[in-house]
Amino acid sequence: MLKSKRALCASLAIAGLCAASLTSPSIAQGRYPEKPIRFVITVPPGGAADLVGRTVAEELGRQLNTQIIVENRAGASGTIASSHVAKAAPDGYTLLQAAISTHGIGPHFFGKTLNYKPFDDLIAVAPLAQFPLILAVHSGVPAKTVKELIDLARSKPMSFASAGMGSAPHLSGELLMIATGLKLNHIAYKGSGPATVDVAGGQVDMMFDGVPSLLAHIRSGKLRPIAAVATERNPVLPDLPTFTELGYPTMVAALWYGVMAPAGTPKPIVDQLNAAIMKAIEQPAVRQKLEERGANVMRGSAGEFAEFIRKDHARWGDVIRVAKVPVDNK
Repeated sequence: MLKSKRALCASLAIAGLCAASLTSPSIAQGRYPEKPIRFVITVPPGGAADLVGRTVAEELGRQLNTQIIVENRAGASGTIASSHVAKAAPDGYTLLQAAISTHGIGPHFFGKTLNYKPFDDLIAVAPLAQFPLILAVHSGVPAKTVKELIDLARSKPMSFASAGMGSAPHLSGELLMIATGLKLNHIAYKGSGPATVDVAGGQVDMMFDGVPSLLAHIRSGKLRPIAAVATERNPVLPDLPTFTELGYPTMVAALWYGVMAPAGTPKPIVDQLNAAIMKAIEQPAVRQKLEERGANVMRGSAGEFAEFIRKDHARWGDVIRVAKVPVDNK
């Protein structure tokens, strides 16, 4: 009769080897998670990105029966947080809330200046949500439709504000110029907040951004929404047409968020996290909280999310090249 694993270890008196075999990765993974998980967010507390992360993290903790510790590591377009997670142990206990800034657009601008490789040192786990952008103008701009705005911009110089050079709102403006042949003056700000204030105040004509950044000013009448940069209408602004339905199919842009982990994280852990995250975002309270802010819940496996990131990164690279946006990636 064959001896059991424990009996064999005892007979050989190799305590160290026995202990190692009993705590092998395959066994440990079956008990994951055994301790709190850190979820690193790339922005300061408050705002749409932080809302997504904290809302999902709270429910994810319930799904995994463990504590999710949210940690904000803001700065450098998300590269500070991304670098931290990329260098963490690949054991499933340190996760990153990745975004369009960290993997869609950012790598085109930072390139070799980074101390980590976005697509080699981090792997996709699960998508979370995206905020389709909208185009809004100052209420004093005499244009209420895309056609009227284009005609106006062809007759006089006009400007658009953005959250910064290389941001999704900036490149959405470049998309509009590519699609229409317009020449607009881009004014880059350090964040959506100051950009929105100046457009609402009439210092700049228009801007692209997510609904959460613009909604209060739209409701106050300081900003007028013109169109959604999306294929489907936004449920928060259901009467607002999309650029797609108006004949501009390339005018699609969204601020997206998802979960990534250090490269080398075991596939069983990635699969377990993906399943738990998908359950978390399907909870009615979670969906309602996100959709009330204008977000669209995303779904998909880790592999599907990885493919989404790859395509988004390639698409924005094409926009940057066609628009001849200067980048510093040497």
